[in-house]
Amino acid sequence: MKNSELASIRNDYTIDSLDITNVDVDPIRQFGIWMEEVLNAGIDEPNAMMLATTGRDLQPSARIVLLRDFDADGFIFYTNYKSRKGCQVDENPKVALSFFWKELERQVRIEGGIEKLTDEISDKYFFARPFESRLSAVVSPQSKPVPNREFLESSREDLRDKYPDQDLHRPKEWGGYIVKPKRIEFWQGRAGRLHDRVLYTLENINWKIERLAP
Repeated sequence: MKNSELASIRNDYTIDSLDITNVDVDPIRQFGIWMEEVLNAGIDEPNAMMLATTGRDLQPSARIVLLRDFDADGFIFYTNYKSRKGCQVDENPKVALSFFWKELERQVRIEGGIEKLTDEISDKYFFARPFESRLSAVVSPQSKPVPNREFLESSREDLRDKYPDQDLHRPKEWGGYIVKPKRIEFWQGRAGRLHDRVLYTLENINWKIERLAP
């Protein structure tokens, strides 16, 4: 593909609109409204979100993780605490999330602090996972070099032999995080690139709502 072909790609957005007068005063409730619409639309991987972290070296790093829950306090996902993202979070507990649902021409951007969940919450989620997923979480030294795939598969089979009754406990280095938002932006694509953007900013305990230029 030539670079000129990339520059010529054009998709107009005409599905919906977004106005400051018709959003919920609480951004978490507004997110819930959009998520329900995403689920009803049958979109693949509706909970896939980009997580951006920055460590002490100030080099940003981003990857897709899966949202597993959200409530008034924030947005929850699970991972290995010793992974690159976990190490960066230890060094700088400020992160960003983004969702993009192209079928609905919508995007949500979130910025805030991040904290580990309690052991009790992480245990509950870990034991609710499929056994194969729990095996993989235990054997994978996430983000660390490994000699080959056979090393991982062999480690998993050894662990399966050790725990045939599926009594496999959560490792200390694996668990949940909650992202507590301070900024949440809702983006709705519009025709001619004159998009709608509504920003919520947390000021003390109240949310300030503004419309942004596209």
